[in-house]
Amino acid sequence: MGTRAHATGTGAAVVYQEREEQLPEWDLADLYGSRSDPALERDLAWADSEATALRSECCGRIAELSGAELARLIQRYERVEEVLDRVQSFAQLLFATRREDEEVARFYQGVRERTTEISTRLLFVSLELNKLEDEALEARLAESEELRRYRPWLRQLRAFRPHQLADEVEQVLQEKAITSRSAWVRLFDETMASLRFPFDGRELTSAQIFDLLQHREREVRRKAAEAISEVLGRQVKLVARIHNTLAKDKQLEDAWRRFPRPISARNLANQVEDEVVDALIEAVREAYPRLSHRYYTLKARWLGLPRLAHFDRNAPLPEDPDRRWRWEEARELVVEAYRRFSPAMAEIVTRFFERRWIDAGVRQGKDSGAFCHPTVPSVHPYVLMNFQGRTRDLMTLAHELGHGVHQVLAARQGHFLSGTPLTLAETASVFGEQLTFERLLAEERDRRRRRALLAAKVEDMLNTVVRQIAFCEFELAFHDRRRQAELTAEEIGELWMEVQRRSLGPAFELDDSYRVWWSYIPHFVHVPFYVYAYAFGECLVHALYSVYRSEPDGFAERYLALLEAGGTLRYDELLRPFGLDARDAGFWRRGLEVIARYIDELEQEVEASP
Repeated sequence: MGTRAHATGTGAAVVYQEREEQLPEWDLADLYGSRSDPALERDLAWADSEATALRSECCGRIAELSGAELARLIQRYERVEEVLDRVQSFAQLLFATRREDEEVARFYQGVRERTTEISTRLLFVSLELNKLEDEALEARLAESEELRRYRPWLRQLRAFRPHQLADEVEQVLQEKAITSRSAWVRLFDETMASLRFPFDGRELTSAQIFDLLQHREREVRRKAAEAISEVLGRQVKLVARIHNTLAKDKQLEDAWRRFPRPISARNLANQVEDEVVDALIEAVREAYPRLSHRYYTLKARWLGLPRLAHFDRNAPLPEDPDRRWRWEEARELVVEAYRRFSPAMAEIVTRFFERRWIDAGVRQGKDSGAFCHPTVPSVHPYVLMNFQGRTRDLMTLAHELGHGVHQVLAARQGHFLSGTPLTLAETASVFGEQLTFERLLAEERDRRRRRALLAAKVEDMLNTVVRQIAFCEFELAFHDRRRQAELTAEEIGELWMEVQRRSLGPAFELDDSYRVWWSYIPHFVHVPFYVYAYAFGECLVHALYSVYRSEPDGFAERYLALLEAGGTLRYDELLRPFGLDARDAGFWRRGLEVIARYIDELEQEVEASP
């Protein structure tokens, strides 16, 4: 591992990860060889022709089709959508690693415009399916076994029936998406990708500067935070305009569709009732004092500070060895963690490494976050991350590969039935993290390092549960206020500070420089109210893991069946074989108690320490 040290004003050394080892870059050839690949144009031409044929043959006639004819229509529709999604996936993944390349950006936009135009031609399918009366649809389902296979997809499609607008309005909304909402999202993405943060005479990317918030030296963390606040502050008015515009756009559409609350559309898409999400949010809010408030008070004592600054939240603890993992070490550990639970899952994970399905290096213009893109069932997922060797990067790798395993297993359901709502999409990823953590903890014999590992795990859990629910609270407050009037950047910052103070507790002293940090969170722009899915998945996995601990026999087989089901079953149906019910108020408390027990153990360790 190669490193280069740069002196700071305090004499501390900042280490940047300029690694000698070769980190993997993904190979997108399984989608298309390049932007000019003839196969890409052939696929678009076929989709264009098939969409035109389908519209000519079936538009206005769906109510007249038999069950078998309806099944064939949906199959043809599914094939067109899969081809379009394949092309879009290639463009999106290419853009994710080259956001500053104008030619790639133009290609990405061109693909979106063309696929949107083709897809809009097929909008009649979902609109007319939703106009069928329940009795008429059931009669057709009874006629055709092939059609019955699509029952879960039809169920979710028709869940939006009460919110469907006139055909002409739906078509306008879809056609204008690329010049309205999508255009603002693109502006946000390109703005964030172009940011450079001055530090010690260098211009750092987002991934590099945020990595310094985990530096052992507090002065380094402070200077990094100052640079982040300064750069975000220069863009905050633009980002406030983006948020205000998108929120108003959502408010208008929600009103037209008669959604009662800003979060309701997301809940419906997640196939979860409003009251279940409300119960989750309330359970986490009630737990703030015994989770985040208690832990961060403990951390302040551990760091020897009267109160924590916001840049201390992810600071390493004094006993943390701050180990940097080589890529091959990380690969071996994660694969083995999955293998101990399920050899079948380990085999899938291994494919990601061997077949170049991962892009792990830190590069300018690359997306600074991490994700696993499912692409389409006929290909495979791709993982993007920025690996800098920290234990948190190890956990990110395990997390994203959990998504990958889920997507590979669910692919057998086909394009329309393989996708899962966000609430279930986080299950496999969080479970993979837990498997990896358990292996790390089991192999660590030194008591102090075990304690540091346990503390890091608690922090990850708090980031997944408390931080994400706080994000959701911020979104709820912002969207509610936006219904009354546009908010200034200062007003948005005040909402952010209120929620952060409430969730983090009295152990923190948050200064005004933190007011702009809401502006870099991509989830608020990309998928409003996505964030609670992380907490949903974390608590759900804790409940599942408690079943695994108490009843290990046959658990792996049941768990694989859960993942293989894809979108064919709802969350309540998937949890039933494990004896779990997320509608029970105690379900969420059960998940939160796992975090509380870890904090109990840490408190006992600290009290027992000399």
